[in-house]
Amino acid sequence: MTERLYYTDPYLREFDATLVDTVSHEGSTALVLDRTAFYPTSGGQPADAGAFHDVRVLDVIDADDGRILHVVDRAPSTTALHGTIDWTRRFDHMQQHTGQHVLSAAFDRLFGVRTESFHLGAQSSTIDLAREMSTAEISRAEDESNRVVWDDRPVTILFVEAEEARRLGLRKESTRQGTIRLIDVTEFDLSACGGTHVARTGAIGIIAIAAAERFRGGSRVTFLCGSRALSGFRTLRDAVSGSVRVLSVAPSELPSAIERLQADAKELRRHLKGYQEQAAASRADALAAAAETAGQVRFVAASLDGWDANGLKLIASRIVEQPGFVVVLISEPAPSALVVARSKDVDVDAGGVLKTIVSRFGGKGGGRPELAQGGGVAAPGSAIFACARETIGSARTT
Repeated sequence: MTERLYYTDPYLREFDATLVDTVSHEGSTALVLDRTAFYPTSGGQPADAGAFHDVRVLDVIDADDGRILHVVDRAPSTTALHGTIDWTRRFDHMQQHTGQHVLSAAFDRLFGVRTESFHLGAQSSTIDLAREMSTAEISRAEDESNRVVWDDRPVTILFVEAEEARRLGLRKESTRQGTIRLIDVTEFDLSACGGTHVARTGAIGIIAIAAAERFRGGSRVTFLCGSRALSGFRTLRDAVSGSVRVLSVAPSELPSAIERLQADAKELRRHLKGYQEQAAASRADALAAAAETAGQVRFVAASLDGWDANGLKLIASRIVEQPGFVVVLISEPAPSALVVARSKDVDVDAGGVLKTIVSRFGGKGGGRPELAQGGGVAAPGSAIFACARETIGSARTT
């Protein structure tokens, strides 16, 4: 069993230990030490990172037998090891985890709502609450949490037996037996926890709730503490500053300005659709009038510059409203969108024609016997149209 130094001193940045075993873990080298300050992934908190001299620690695993496995990039050359913790990562995790204790306690104290789970991510952290919370309730919990942070209350570590822990009134009852490690935020929260925490709430800095959403009948709250909150503020500040500069509005006017832009864009799309339909109709009539004869059908084959797949479909659909047509249209430049269509009275499988073209020249697509479309075709238009002509006689509806 490995002695866990972080249990009593989460501020320990360096330590000495003896290598007692080298094992394989999922194909990687893992070290077992007599003692360690490296925190393993557990309780929603990720593992520490760091090194033993020039040997990098890639992951830390809490094994079922009480050993802690230090997954490393290579085996060390000595059994006397000096470990160094990545302090920036460790302190960030301490801020987030202690902040979670305070935030969860605020929801519990104010509204009697339990935290069901906690996840400490690389960019932000989340707690899942037992019921859905209103915006006003979330703001109250945020205010209460920061009041405790700014009180700079002591955060202490206690070791008690399970029976005594039950008498102390933990925020969430522990099912562990034997000696239990407790984290005590003075006069605010007492919880069983094996994670690393700051020594005083003031070191959390600030607890900022970034988002909240409904999740499994409750609420998932995303929050940022300390340096993450500062980084999040800077990101938000830069985004707002850039937006107000582009839109020439005050920050408070951003929502209404965005709504106006969305309304204008919707109106513009409506007008654009009308113009596209008019242009497609005009182009379709011109192409139909110039159609060539291919066997028993009139064949339209054209490369159209500046038209996307939807535009090609509009043109082709208008042409085949008339009897006797097969249409093959491609966009320019390559790689091209491709549309194949036929009139109702024509016994040609448009999907079969398109399948033959893409199998010969590349691309992808599919469709029905009367209309098919694809994309990513890089062949010259002349080759595509020649292939279509050859296929028209054999591509029959089924």
